[in-house]
Parts: sequence; structure tokens; C-alpha cells
Amino acid sequence: MKLTRRTVAALFASSPLLSLAQGADLMTPPAALHMQNVPPVPKSLADRMAAYTEFRGHGFSDWHPTKAEMLVGHREAGASTPQLFRLDTAMGTLKPVTQGPEPAGAGSYEPKDGRFIVFSRSSGGNEVTQIYRQGFDGAPAVQLTHPDERTSLNGWRKPQGEIVYTSVPIDRTAQGGTRAKIMTSFWAVNPEAKDPLAERRKLVELEGGGWGGNVSEDGKRMVLTKYMSANESQLWLMELEGESAGKPVQVLPKPGSNDAKAVHFGSFMPDNRTLLVATDRFGEFRELAVLDAKTQELKRITAHIPWDISGGDVSADGKTLVVQANADGRDLVHVFDTSTWKELPAPKLAAGSVGSARFHPSLPLLVYSVSSPKGPSQIHVLDAKGASTQWTRAAVPAGIDTQAFNDTEIIRWKSFDGLSISGLINRPPASFKGKRPVLISIHGGPEAQATVGFLSRWQYFIQELGITLIQPNVRGSSGFGKTFLALDNGFKREDSVKDIGALLEWIKTQPDLDADRVVVTGGSYGGYMSLAVATHYSDRIAGAIDIVGISHFVTFLNNTESYRRDLRRVEYGDERDPAMREHLEKISPLTNAHKIKKPLFVIQGKNDPRVPYTEAEQIVAKVRELGTPVWYLRADNEGHGFARKENNDYMQWSMVQFLQQTMLK
Repeated sequence: MKLTRRTVAALFASSPLLSLAQGADLMTPPAALHMQNVPPVPKSLADRMAAYTEFRGHGFSDWHPTKAEMLVGHREAGASTPQLFRLDTAMGTLKPVTQGPEPAGAGSYEPKDGRFIVFSRSSGGNEVTQIYRQGFDGAPAVQLTHPDERTSLNGWRKPQGEIVYTSVPIDRTAQGGTRAKIMTSFWAVNPEAKDPLAERRKLVELEGGGWGGNVSEDGKRMVLTKYMSANESQLWLMELEGESAGKPVQVLPKPGSNDAKAVHFGSFMPDNRTLLVATDRFGEFRELAVLDAKTQELKRITAHIPWDISGGDVSADGKTLVVQANADGRDLVHVFDTSTWKELPAPKLAAGSVGSARFHPSLPLLVYSVSSPKGPSQIHVLDAKGASTQWTRAAVPAGIDTQAFNDTEIIRWKSFDGLSISGLINRPPASFKGKRPVLISIHGGPEAQATVGFLSRWQYFIQELGITLIQPNVRGSSGFGKTFLALDNGFKREDSVKDIGALLEWIKTQPDLDADRVVVTGGSYGGYMSLAVATHYSDRIAGAIDIVGISHFVTFLNNTESYRRDLRRVEYGDERDPAMREHLEKISPLTNAHKIKKPLFVIQGKNDPRVPYTEAEQIVAKVRELGTPVWYLRADNEGHGFARKENNDYMQWSMVQFLQQTMLK
């Protein structure tokens, strides 16, 4: 039975996240939400949408070191946030590991016996990520890192029983709330130390906020990546023992060489001396190469694959390499023999876009997750004989047939300068007649990509409201080559906005789309794009929804966390340069707020360290002052996006009401 617009309240009446306002047929907003001009949400709307908020997939986190057991991320029915669980058999019962009101991030088993895990977590969306040790006895997690530092796990020194992590200071600890210079520290510590902060050892301190790394299997060395921008990063090697310990040496590009700027990311093979390197130094796309750490010879492996390599892993015996390649928004798997570096026939996997693929550290098993327009992420395991077994089944509410959802299609159009731009389109069921309204959803980054996968809550907009969803990959998106990736940098910023202008013209030519009923939305950089489209093309849209978006580049660069600032200056431009500052002032939506003539909905997390909430509040105040209707919703316990189900639900209900008042009238 297909779910229609009829109520599904009976299915979810017991959910603690759905509550009625006393004495009224309205939903009670979560206590952390603050709203201006956002109308109350009728219970009838919450009931209609309820099932579409209950798609719950599974994400792979780590393998147990010796057993066919894995760590899985999942949000249980009735829960607000996702947590980590153990799963030790196909389609088995998930055994809770982490607990608490905050979402649990990536987790990793202790690599010898799997006696405990370490995992990451931040508070209230502030992204001051901390690392914790968590046992399996139900006891509270033990924090291993400093609360005034943002940390990131780099991996284990497996034989030594230590973790290695990076830390950067955060601005609330700085005089004046900002720093002119950021230093990244690498630390090693035994997670079972009685006093982890007192017993941690500083391995090295390096200038800049873009450092990361991977540890060799023997724990004796690290490969470090210095990330400068989406188009440039360096590879360094650092010994962790002996006289050379803590003295990084740059290997790619070679110091003093005339090599062009390129991306280099690396990780060790099981032999502890060979590196797998992802790089775009040879051409447009990021390919995989092998670097001999001793001779520094670089051998190309995936030059024949005309797409960016998005991931990879090597089997425990070092004989097989599995590679993920992004092909027009879908991640596909390629397999290589490491003795010859020749590609092997691809295994038969479950249908969908591969989200992760990881070999077991001691057993002949490969785990992979897949999602598709037909369903959320599910985990499968491939054995040595090539047989694939499904290990999890995503939660899909009764009454919804996801197999009936239309497939995602790829569309292309020519922009103002003749450049071909592509995007993803999802059309509503054929039962909706006539020209359909369009919601344009622009991804963040901007160094990101709209990819094919399950649309979850967006399916309510498509299936029940008859809206066509378009996700454009404007210039500056990843996945289409390094030249395309850099086409929006600095003074070229608004060329990406013109790509949306060209999309609006393309919509006019489509017999099934209504060019008079278009709303644009997006998060982060996509939020900026929504605001920019509202200033440039106000006469062609019905409204705009800005989620955690940049409203003024100069104030954004001044107020974003210091560890991010220099990395963002490479993309957007350095506001300290007078000519660039003038340009950023000129193109910022706040400067052009008087051009926004259609209704605006602004959504923000109070604790956002990337795009501070002041970006939202200044555009709300200015547009409202100029007389254009503005809705504003702020969550005081969220950051760069809404992680809690109750907040996300209310945001989605409010978005539906906004669309009903703009393009669904």
C-alpha cells in the first residue's frame, strides 16, 4: 500500500519526539528553537510527514581486529541522534555501545583484541571534537582529549597500543577571540592511561590548520598531509622513533621542484614502506599512484579511470587493492592485483552507489555500504569466494514503497560562457499532472558534489507535494576535474551564481517544469548561493531558503574559526588585500539585500563555528528592514546543520509551510 497524504499518525503516535501543544492542534517547538515570523506547525502536517522522517540506514565505522564483527552507526527508532553499535552477524541484533544526547562520530576498535573502542563527539554542534574511550560494559565514556582543543584521530600505533591525534586551539581560548597564527599539534597517548592529558606526548607542532596524517602498520612512521586548498596539498613523512623522530620531511611535491600545484593524499601499504597516493598531478582527475618511500618513485595505477578516486583500501595480506571512483555522482568499485597493479574483474555487488569499502584486518572479508534513490544506506559483506551477504536492512516505514521512487537522472545545460553544467533531477510520480514546481537544492563546500543516493526527507516534497528536485553541480564542484574545481575561486565567485541563472533559463524550456514556481535552497556555501540567486534573479524565483549560509564574505572570514580562516581565504579570496576586499564587499548578499524581493527563510545553528550565527542574523535584519518578508529559525543546540531529529523535523515542517506560501499556492 502506497502512503498518501492521509494521516499516518497512528504509526508514530508513541514517538517521544512528536508532541502536541496543550489545548491546540499544533506541534510544540523543541525548547532550543527560536523563531521569528515562522507560523505554528499544524499537527496534521506533522502527521503527514511523519513516515518520511523515519528512514534510518546504517553506516560502517570499523571492523573488529580478529572477529567477523563490526562497528555500525545508526539512529534507533525514537532516538534523537545516531550512536554506535556492535554487529556480529548478518542481519543480527545491534548491540549499543555509545549513549547520550550528542551524536557519536567515527569509532575505532582497539586494534589488538578489540577490548574497547575510541570514538569522536562534539557538543551542541560546536565541532570542538573530542576523543573518548568507550568499553562494552555500559560504563560512561572516558574523555581522552583537552576540552579547549579541537581534535581529530589519525590512527593507531598498533604494536605500541597508542592512538595518534591532532589538535588545534579554538578561538574562545584566544585573547580577543581570534588568532593570527594557528599551530597544529600531533599527540600520542595510550587510551587506557590513568591521566590521558598528563601522559600524552607531543610528537610535533606544525604551523597551519590543514594538517592530518596516517600511521604505518608497525607504528614507526607517519605520512602527513598539509592541505592548503582543494587544488593543492603536500605530502610529508615523519619518523615516530629514533633520532629523526618528530622531524617531518616533504616528499611531494619535491622541495625546490617546479611541479605545478597538485593534490597529494597518502596512506601506508601493509609493508610499511610503500604509500598509496591520491593525486591530480598527472591530469584533470585525482588518480591513485604508488610511492616508494625509499626511492620516491611514483607509479600511476588508475590513469585509465577518467574520474576522481574517492577512496580505497588494501587487503590484510597486501595482495588486493579496492578502489572507489566517483563516476558522474555515483561511487563505483574497481579491484587491482597489487603484484602487477592490473585491474581485475569487478565483483558482483549490491546495486547502488558505494559509500565505503573496507577489508577486514585479519579475515578474508570486504565490507561495503550502498545507497540508491530506492533506499537508505545498507551494509553488505563480500567473502573470499565473491559471495555478497547483506548485514543490515534499513528501516523503511510501513506503507512506503521506496522501489516505486523514480530514479535520479542527470541533466546538463549550457552556462553563460558555453560551459556545460550538470545536475541531478528527481521527478515526482506520474500521478501529478501539469507543470511541476521546482526546488533547486545547491550543495555546500563549494568543493563538494551532489551525488546519487537516497533523498530521505526530500522524498516527501517529491512524492506527496509533487515537487521536482534539482541538485546542480555548478562550477567549483568536485568530481569534474581540477580545472572545473577552480573556476569559481576569488574574483570568479559569481560565475557559479550565473550557472544557476542558466539553469533557470533551462527550466523555462522544459515542458514538465513550471518556471514561475521555483524556490532555491542550500546549506553552508549553498546557503550563500541561495542568497546570491535571490539578489541576482529575484524576478525568476518564488522564494529562497538559506541554511547556515554566508551573507557577507568579509564578516564571515573575520569570524569563522581561526583554524579554518586561511584555508577559506584560498577559496573565497583574502579580505586583507584591498582589491579583493572591495570585490567581496561588492558581491556579498548583505550588500545587495535591497535586491531580494521574494520571501526569504533563514535557518541557523547558534553554535556554528564555520559560518557564525551572526551571518544569519545580519541578513535577516537587513532584508526585514527593507520590507521583504523573512522567516527566521535558530537552534541554540545545533551547529553547522541540524543533527537532532526533533529540530530537523520542525525545520522540515516549517520549510513545507514556506513552500506552501510561495510556490504551492
